[in-house]
Order: sequence, then C-alpha cells, then structure tokens
Amino acid sequence: MKKRIITATALAVSLLLIAQASAPASASALDETEISDIEYALEVVPGGIALSDRYAVWPALGMTLTVGSPAARSVGSCATGTFCAYTGSGLSGTKLAFTICTNVSTAALRVVASIANGRTSGKVHARNSSGTVLGTAVANGSANVSPGTTRLFCTL
Repeated sequence: MKKRIITATALAVSLLLIAQASAPASASALDETEISDIEYALEVVPGGIALSDRYAVWPALGMTLTVGSPAARSVGSCATGTFCAYTGSGLSGTKLAFTICTNVSTAALRVVASIANGRTSGKVHARNSSGTVLGTAVANGSANVSPGTTRLFCTL
C-alpha cells in the first residue's frame, strides 16, 4: 500500500513538472492573443510552408519569410538576385524575400518599413494599394519606405 502511494505521488509530480516545462515561463513572456510573424504570414498568404519558427517558404511564389531576432538586426542587403521587404527601418526585423522579378504582394508582413534590391540591375518600387510609389531601391541598394506599402514592383 505504501509503495502504491509513493509511486502515485511520483507520477503526479512528474506530470506536474512536464506540464510546467511545456507552459510559457510567464504571461509577459508570451501574449496568447499575439500570433507570430510566421503564423500571420501563413494565414494571409496561402501556399506557405513553415520550416521553423523563424523561416517559411512559398515555393510557387518564389517567396521566403525570415523572422529576425529581436536583439539582432539584418546586415547588408538581400542575397544576390533577390529583392526584399523588411518590417523595420534600415533593413531590420522580419524579412520577406522574392526571387521572381514581378509585381508582388507584401501581405505576409504586417508593415513594411524598408526594402532592398539585391539584383544587379533594375529597380524595386514600394507601392501602396492605389499604386503610389512610397520608396525605391536601385540595383544593389536599399531604402526606407513610407507607411502603407502593400506591393513591391520589380523592374528589369
């Protein structure tokens, strides 16, 4: 009888420790009403695949999303041959990258604050929903953009 009580108590303590380990450290560490940038992008742009909690791809669109670390900033511009939109100014924050030079939506990002053109020619224009150009990045360049960007228009 004593052995059963000890075993049951040990099992209960183990289950409690497992439950605590899988729960967030505190309410301030994770706001349950806030979704991650990856979850947001996957909800608003169909066809995406989350490869980790910081990276997702949309193969049919030639698009990738990389979530930046809150403590780190993106360095430089996009990889050669791509163009990108960032949630922060100065190419910081979450990055959305494209490999196909066309008119693309930035709906996967909540906000666009800067853009980069990692291509060797052409321009990338940040545009709002009415088509007004809010910023332009020349080849191998970048630009901070005005609020309201909904699309990037890449020209050869």
